[in-house]
Amino acid sequence: MFEGLLFIVMGLMSIVCAVCVVFQKNPIYSAIFLIQTMVSLAVLYVLLHAQFIAAIQVMIYAGAIMVLFIFVIMLLNLSRRDLEGSKDKLVFQKVSAIFLGLILFGVIGVVTLKTVFRGIQGEYTPVNISQIGNTQLVGKLLFTDYVFPFEIASILLFAAVLGAIVLAKKEL
Repeated sequence: MFEGLLFIVMGLMSIVCAVCVVFQKNPIYSAIFLIQTMVSLAVLYVLLHAQFIAAIQVMIYAGAIMVLFIFVIMLLNLSRRDLEGSKDKLVFQKVSAIFLGLILFGVIGVVTLKTVFRGIQGEYTPVNISQIGNTQLVGKLLFTDYVFPFEIASILLFAAVLGAIVLAKKEL
């Protein structure tokens, strides 16, 4: 009973904080809401008995990645004039973003309805996971079945580092 209530509260908190990330005007406050979203997701992982993923969520995302985001925000040194000056220029982008967001939400809903609610049990049941161990299973899957997405993620992170260097570079 308590775990179910805590799951609902943390799920709602992560949704509210994620919405605040998007609609917050101050980028620092947005980053703080993103940290709270990551911590709420870590609590959800603990409630789902995935302690390793929860620890990685807090250490990597709420810790290291958010420090990187804060540094980039500080390096950009956005003034209030920069934040408020481009309100009228983004009308087309806002409409297309809302349209594409609704399409994405619909696709996620269809995929969820077709996969999650069918109740098909996969290869890794809770009994198999408890025999193998969470950490060993994550490592095995990461370097066998999901090696291509893992490499793509590393390339994207490398591109983000290069982008941060380009943004931080002083003009001569």
